[in-house]
Amino acid sequence: MTAQTLERLPAQEAIGEPPWLRALRRLVKRRAAMIGLSVVVFFILLAAAAPLVSPYDPLATSWAMVRKAPSAAHPFGTDEIGRDVLARIIWGSRASLLAGLVSVMLALAVGVPIGLVSGYAGGILDGTVMRIIDAMLAIPFLILAIALAAFLGPSLTNAMIAIGITQMPIFARLTRGQVLSVKHEDYVEAARAVGNPQYRIVLRHIFPNIVPPLLVQATLATAAAIIAEASLSFLGLGQQPPNPSWGSMLNVAKNFMAQAPWMAIWPGLAIFSLVLSLNLFGDGLRDALDPRRE
Repeated sequence: MTAQTLERLPAQEAIGEPPWLRALRRLVKRRAAMIGLSVVVFFILLAAAAPLVSPYDPLATSWAMVRKAPSAAHPFGTDEIGRDVLARIIWGSRASLLAGLVSVMLALAVGVPIGLVSGYAGGILDGTVMRIIDAMLAIPFLILAIALAAFLGPSLTNAMIAIGITQMPIFARLTRGQVLSVKHEDYVEAARAVGNPQYRIVLRHIFPNIVPPLLVQATLATAAAIIAEASLSFLGLGQQPPNPSWGSMLNVAKNFMAQAPWMAIWPGLAIFSLVLSLNLFGDGLRDALDPRRE
C-alpha cells in the first residue's frame, strides 16, 4: 500500500460515514453549542427531578420569613409571603420547558403538513394558503399570542396552545420553501418516473431531506416559546398562582425591586440562561447540519 493511498484513507472514511455521524462530529467541535446543550440538559434534569432536589415545598408560606435575603437556609432568599425562591425556580422550570416543548410540537404538527401540501401541490392552493400565512405573520408574534391567550382564557394549557398557533406560520412557510427547493431534484423526478404515488414521494423522498432546517428552527422556536410563556405569565395569562412560573415570579417581583431585588434577579437569570443556551445550541446545530460548513 503506497503512502498516497494511506493519506487518502481518512478522507474516504469521512466520505463514507453516515450523515448524522458527520453532523454530530461537527457539532461536538463547536464549544459554544456544547456549552448551550449542557445548560439545556441541566434545566431538563432539574425539572424532571424537581421533587427530589427542591429544598422546600414551592407553595409553602411562612410569615416569619417574608422577603428574607439569601442565606444558608434559603440560598435564593424568600418572596413576599415567605416562599423559598430556589424551590419556586426549580418547579417553575417545569412550566417553562413544558410550554417550550409542547407549543413547538403543536406548531410542527400543524405547520409542517400545511407546508408540505402547499409547496408540493402549488397552484391556487399554494397561493391561498400562503396569503393566509402572510396575514398571520403580519401580526407581531407576541401580540397574536396575547390575543389568543386572552380569548382562550388564562391557563398554562391555553398559553401553550396560543404560542403553538402563533408559531405555526413560521414552520409552514419554512417547510413550503424547502419543498419548493427540492421537489424538482433528480431523485424526486426519478421517484415520480418509476410510478411512486404522490404521498410516498412527499413522505419518503422530500420530507427526510428537509428535516435539518426544521430541527434548527424548532430549537430556536423553543427559546422564543419560553420567552412568550414568561411574558404571558407576567401578564397573568399563563401559569396561574400559586403554581410557580418564572414569568409570574417576575410579575410579583416588580413591586419589590427596592426591598427584595433577589425576587427578580433569579427568575430573570433563569430565563436568560435557558434562552441563551437554546440559541447557542441552535446556532451550532445549524452549522453542523449544513454540509457547506466544516
